[in-house]
Amino acid sequence: METIDAIILGIIQGLTEFLPVSSSGHLEIGKAILGDHSVPEESLLFTVVLHFATALSTIVIFRKDILDLIKGALKFEWNDDLQFISKIALSMIPAVIIGLFFEEQLESLFGGNLLLVGAMLLVTAVLLFLADKAKDTGKPVTFSNAFIIGISQAIAMLPGISRSGATISTSVLLGNDKTKAARFSFLMVVPLIFGKIAKDILGGELNFENTDITALSAGFIAAFVCGLFACTWMISLVKKSKLSYFAIYCAIVGCIAIGYTVLN
Repeated sequence: METIDAIILGIIQGLTEFLPVSSSGHLEIGKAILGDHSVPEESLLFTVVLHFATALSTIVIFRKDILDLIKGALKFEWNDDLQFISKIALSMIPAVIIGLFFEEQLESLFGGNLLLVGAMLLVTAVLLFLADKAKDTGKPVTFSNAFIIGISQAIAMLPGISRSGATISTSVLLGNDKTKAARFSFLMVVPLIFGKIAKDILGGELNFENTDITALSAGFIAAFVCGLFACTWMISLVKKSKLSYFAIYCAIVGCIAIGYTVLN
């Protein structure tokens, strides 16, 4: 992979990880346009590294929230902070199960399957449209909500389903406050990404021997910087209920991806 291609894909990842348009779907589309013919395992490696970059940008944006949660948890009391962390842990269960038992099947989907990406983008569009019509409330995320949102996060492991779009939409449709839904959505993925990378490193699955480190680093930096911008922007957009615009965008890109696949 050329360095410039890695930077372009890093920018795509950084912007689309937080905006509800599916970062994985856009990465697959970007790879297809740029002519990246990596085997699924190599393609997934690059995707994981870029997701790691945006996870770091999440930590930077929510650093105060994260520090408060850690301080609250260290009091070893069943307070709001420890309950929030417990909800995050609960939300991770569905994705962990998918990652442990269906990893090979999942990896096989990251090989430029634009028909799947297009179809899943249309699903994302429907979710965003429905969520945009929901009324704002002051309701926090409950434990049962957290598990259901976790299921939507697991489904969003498919390329084309927006993780932020699916989790925020699910949370809002469950009656949760939009701002609280966005905060929960962005924080719930951080331990999942770090856990995934730790598992792959310990299991020897992330092999960098035949990888262009310069290109990978360039993509990482681009994703991190763009992620800082997109995360802040997305929080503002959710508060203003602007999800319908992204629904239209996902529908258009989804149709284009499907049309491209059919015509070729």
